[in-house]
Parts: sequence; structure tokens; C-alpha cells
Amino acid sequence: MTPLAPHLSDFLRAHLPRERGASQNTIASYAHCYRLLLTFAAERYKTRPSLIAIEDLDAGLICAFLDHLESERSNTARSRNARLAAIHSLFRFIEYRVPACLEQARRIHAIPMKRSAQPLVGYLTRPEMQALLAVPDPRTGAGLRDQAMLHLAFAAGLRVSELVGLRLEQFNDAAMPSLHVIGKGRRERILPLWQETARILRQWTAVRPKTGDPQLFLNAGGRAMTRSGFEYILRKHAAVAATVEPSIGGKRVTPHVLRHSCAMHTLQATGDVRKVSLWLGHASVQTTEMYLRADPTEKLEALTAMGPPTLKRGRFTVPDKLMAMLTETSNGRNNAE
Repeated sequence: MTPLAPHLSDFLRAHLPRERGASQNTIASYAHCYRLLLTFAAERYKTRPSLIAIEDLDAGLICAFLDHLESERSNTARSRNARLAAIHSLFRFIEYRVPACLEQARRIHAIPMKRSAQPLVGYLTRPEMQALLAVPDPRTGAGLRDQAMLHLAFAAGLRVSELVGLRLEQFNDAAMPSLHVIGKGRRERILPLWQETARILRQWTAVRPKTGDPQLFLNAGGRAMTRSGFEYILRKHAAVAATVEPSIGGKRVTPHVLRHSCAMHTLQATGDVRKVSLWLGHASVQTTEMYLRADPTEKLEALTAMGPPTLKRGRFTVPDKLMAMLTETSNGRNNAE
């Protein structure tokens, strides 16, 4: 039996950051997946996670783990596939270091991704966004911080990891205020900011604690804002906004919904999916095309351009008796022949 622990440690601490150039967010996501997997395996084998061997993680256990994610943890098919991708990546690393596990790795690689429906993206309308942005109290430091985070998440279409990872120097308060964003896959982009968003950011940086972490947004303890922290803040303010705009109550408002809202409003304003792709930092325009499916104005333009079919009013003609007799006789003769 081959211990898993040293190989897993090398994979996370050396292979991913040094050889693959993976970001810290990717490494954290993979580590969370392996923590779930080892907890599940330890409970099944009645042992400690540190004592689990590579051979214990066979294809049967991986399939049971994936079923557990969907049935017990209520993960979507997309989340399930992300966990499976992390497991595939680990065993591609292991199969070269432990050749004896090659057949086991091949069976795990054969576990397919699960196909899932692609629902329309959820987003907030302009009145709903205005109601949400108006909730934080700008007379307090926490209110200014929350208002700045909400404005920036929507106006710049930031992923939650991009938002909480922002540092002070990434906000350029020049004649044309802008934000230097380092996004997924280490792709960088410069985004100009609305004057209102820049003004709120200035107000926040003026009252922001001078000590603590270098990130732009800090929690009450002076540490960098976390993903879960921003998700909590967003849920709290969305509940209050729903009292002003009741339609918000029927929507699941998440940080990514703010990003979707930015994309939809930008698409409706410009009509150019390429500009939306550049603004959001997508690697491919194909990723951005999902917003076209959710935008009814695109279909309305196609419907207007095509136009409805025109039906002409018909006229009933009484059949000619002589022609009907000849047709009947001709058909009878042909049948006789």
C-alpha cells in the first residue's frame, strides 16, 4: 500500500504553483475537494485521513463520493464535475510517480463528466440594482465599505475572488479613475470607473484603517475581506432591498449574480458581445454568448427583422361537375388496367 499524504502534499505545494502556475484560488479549491474526498474515504474505511493509501481511492470509491456530493451535500452537476476534474488532475500527477497505480488511474480517468442543463443566467434589473446599492448606510465606515464593494462588484463585473483580492494600489485615482484587475488565468485588464463609483471608493479609502492587510476591503478586525464575508454582507443587504423591490425576494442574489447583472446591462447598452467579453475578462467570446440566450431584446430584433408571415384571404371555388366526372372515370380506368 502506497501512502497518499506525501504525494498529495507535493501536488498542492510544489506541482500546482511551480510547474502548473496555478493561482492561489485554484489551489484552495483543489485542497477543499481533497478534504471532502478524504473525509468521505476515512468514514468509509473507519480510519484517519492521514492513513489513507492511494490504492484506497479506487474508481468505485470515487463514484460513491461523487454520488455523495449530489445526494448528501446537494451539489449541482457543475460542482460535481469540478470536483471530478480536481481528482483527475491529482491522478495524472500520481500515475507518473507511482507506476504501479497506472491501471487504477486509468479507471478513474474513465469516469465521465456529468452532462447538465444550462439554465439562463440570473441577474438583477436596473431598479433592483438601484435598490440594492442604496441599502448600505454611508454615514458609517462599514456602510461605506459595503457600498463601495457592491458598486465595484456591479460596475466592474468582478468575480468575488477578484473583488476580495484587490489591493490598494490597484485603484488608480487619476483624472480618469480606473481599476487594475488580475483575473482568472492571470489575465489582466484595466477598467475605467464611473465617477460615482470612484467617489464612493475615495470615501472608503479615506476612512479605511491604515493598519492591517494590504487589501482594499477589510473586515471589522482589519483583515482582508473573505468570500464568505462578502456573501454574508450581500445576503443581508439583499434582504433589506427586497422590502423596497419585492421582486428581489424571488431571486437568489449571489456575488456572481452581480457580475451577471453587469454583463446583461452592458450587452443591452452596447449590443456587442465582444465588449462584454473584454469587460468581464473572459478567455473566449463563446463563454460570453450565454448572455445572448438570456437577453430577450436580441430575439426581438430578430423577430422584427424577419416579420410575421402574411396569409392571403382565399376564395372558395365550386368544383366543376364535368371535370369531377372525368377525373373519377379516368381514375377508374387506370385502376382497371
